[in-house]
Amino acid sequence: MSGFPWGEFAQNLALAAGAALAVMLVAFAVAVRKGLHRIVDVAWGTGFTAVALVTFLASAGEGDEARRVLVTVLTSVWGLRLAVHIARRGRGHGEDPRYEALLSKAPGNRNLYALRMVYLLQGALVWLVSLPVQAAQYVPGPLTGLAWAGTALWAVGLFFEAVGDAQLARFKADPANRGHVMDRGLWGWTRHPNYFGDFCVWWGLFLIACDSPQSAAVALVSPLVMSYLLINGSGKAMLERHMAGRPGFAEYAARTSGFFPLPPKPRR
Repeated sequence: MSGFPWGEFAQNLALAAGAALAVMLVAFAVAVRKGLHRIVDVAWGTGFTAVALVTFLASAGEGDEARRVLVTVLTSVWGLRLAVHIARRGRGHGEDPRYEALLSKAPGNRNLYALRMVYLLQGALVWLVSLPVQAAQYVPGPLTGLAWAGTALWAVGLFFEAVGDAQLARFKADPANRGHVMDRGLWGWTRHPNYFGDFCVWWGLFLIACDSPQSAAVALVSPLVMSYLLINGSGKAMLERHMAGRPGFAEYAARTSGFFPLPPKPRR
């Protein structure tokens, strides 16, 4: 397949960067006013939605209409669900310990340090990770089986994320579970159903962009970066370091897959 509109796509990259930056700056202003930088986690999903919508408008007259609508809807559904979930989860809570620890190292003004180390960094990641969403909207050919396979993988990912989050929320809401490790439902098949779901979502969106070799080459960095972050970066690895000393976690980890879902091993 040929005819990928490189000039128009280059202009879109700048517009997408502006959209991601705008969302993060608004989040920063709200966070400073409230004195609560965990708000940036809500902006993460919102930023992807903004990039998808801006790219959809910018790509009018380019690419395949069905693919443009599909990738915009899938990204927006994923991003808004995540933003709403994180906003509800954080309601009534103080600062996230991760940001408190980071800002305690600030050499000067904490807010300006947060702007550089949290908001601008996450805005850059939103722009980078969203490359499949941006590139897919400029692919000129019609949807193929590869794109529908990507949509199916996205759906699997959204299922694991949404169901896993709901199961964990119900578990934490029961006072009888205080101090216990969640090991039920999807959490009995993988220690991180929400991170595995995120993994599937971004590999799925990448496949939708793969009907053009040019867009596939541009987009490949996104699922690779997300996979690293989810498994070795700020996802699984960081959370398990935090959970390592919790009673029952070692036994749970011994019988439950670390990432990809597998039948749980029998309890000892």
